[in-house]
Amino acid sequence: MAGMITYREKDCFIHRLSGLTKLVFFLLWTITSMLTYDTRVLCVMLALSLVIFGASRTEWKQVASVFKMIMVFLVINLLAIYAFSPEEGCRIYKSTTVLRRFSARYTITAEQLFYEANIAVKYFTIIPAVFMFITATNPSEFAASLSRIGVHYNIGYSFAIALRYIPDVQNDFRKIKSAQEARGIEMSKKAHFMSRMKSMAAILFPLIFTSMDRIDVVSSAMELRGFGKKKKRTWYSGRPLKAGDYAVLSCTVLFCTAALAVTYRDGSRFWNPFRH
Repeated sequence: MAGMITYREKDCFIHRLSGLTKLVFFLLWTITSMLTYDTRVLCVMLALSLVIFGASRTEWKQVASVFKMIMVFLVINLLAIYAFSPEEGCRIYKSTTVLRRFSARYTITAEQLFYEANIAVKYFTIIPAVFMFITATNPSEFAASLSRIGVHYNIGYSFAIALRYIPDVQNDFRKIKSAQEARGIEMSKKAHFMSRMKSMAAILFPLIFTSMDRIDVVSSAMELRGFGKKKKRTWYSGRPLKAGDYAVLSCTVLFCTAALAVTYRDGSRFWNPFRH
């Protein structure tokens, strides 16, 4: 299980919270992070994300490999933004401070760097919340929590199964990768970056087919047990909301409301330090 992003029971405040509380926090936190481009708000959210991630007692080795993949995607995303729209920051902040000029189209401006830095901070703000939600939420208890607020249990079970099979998909990925390496396909850091990316992409097809087979097995098993026949069902892992849950929900709503109020105070979600 080393290096896999999966739920692990731990005795800490975040693990004792209801799955519903963690879901509401995750959704509100993500929506707020996506809406705001106020660097001050994002920096506060980043600091809080790191504190919350540490409080969840999630081990770094458990998420390191996925974090590296996300960082690769982030770099590619930032480069693509610059390649297709090198002056997007200038249009947003309505000023141009040239730091270096490569050609008539491509220049490095302070505004573009600031805009792309905000995008990077957004990633770093959301990523800890994602890791915390997956590693600190019991899938069965999470499905039961959704049912308590009126979500049909079919939907709750879909979320629960998705969370449960994340480690299985990771395990399949590792097995396929090991099989590819046993055939002489170099997929370690020794290989060229693009060659490694192509090899990784080739893993996706057998991984998809393996996942489809698993879906078919689970669907057949649930159908044979009469799943979905009745309108309601009981839950073994249900957990009622407690004082800590209400406190976290209240603080989350208040913080996100304040963050968006600060963001849109001047009518724009972009904080402009270049305004004269």
